Amino acid sequence: MKKAAFILAAIALVTAAAFAQKAPNFAGTWTLDKERSELNDRSRVEQMTMTVAQTADSLEVATETKRMAPEGGGGRPAGGRGGMGGGRFGGGDGKFTYSLKERETTIDHASPRGPVPVTLSAKLEGATLKLTQKRTFSGQMGEITATSTEDWSLSADGKTLTVKRSLEGPMGTNTSTLVFTKQ
Repeated sequence: MKKAAFILAAIALVTAAAFAQKAPNFAGTWTLDKERSELNDRSRVEQMTMTVAQTADSLEVATETKRMAPEGGGGRPAGGRGGMGGGRFGGGDGKFTYSLKERETTIDHASPRGPVPVTLSAKLEGATLKLTQKRTFSGQMGEITATSTEDWSLSADGKTLTVKRSLEGPMGTNTSTLVFTKQ
């Protein structure tokens, strides 16, 4: 009897470990649901689409954002860049590939000031995927560092993606919660 109980317990542990290690599948085309999202005031997001490709080793995220014109007519034009955090230091639209092997990678990302090195990292904590982008570049006031973090989680049916985003930079910290639906 003890042997049978031990075997059942061992099977349960192996099964639980297998389920715990399986990463959620974020792949697909995701459209921002503005009504369910909490955007910061400066983002001016009108529409946002993320296309995500995922393998066992990497997560590729391509973002396209359409923005409303700024009030008062000044500033950047509508449709401008700014996907990660929605600001001048936020990273902008484009394509970023993260390693899912919990190691940092560095890429050069195009910006209005030329290529900027961006350090990318991803880490799965339970069912939440944590993405980080860090960039340091020279500005009018010296060296500037901006860090954006995102916590991704899927609904039980896999059709809703919630992204809790925080951007820390020279203008302080901005936070937002973006809710996407799968197309």
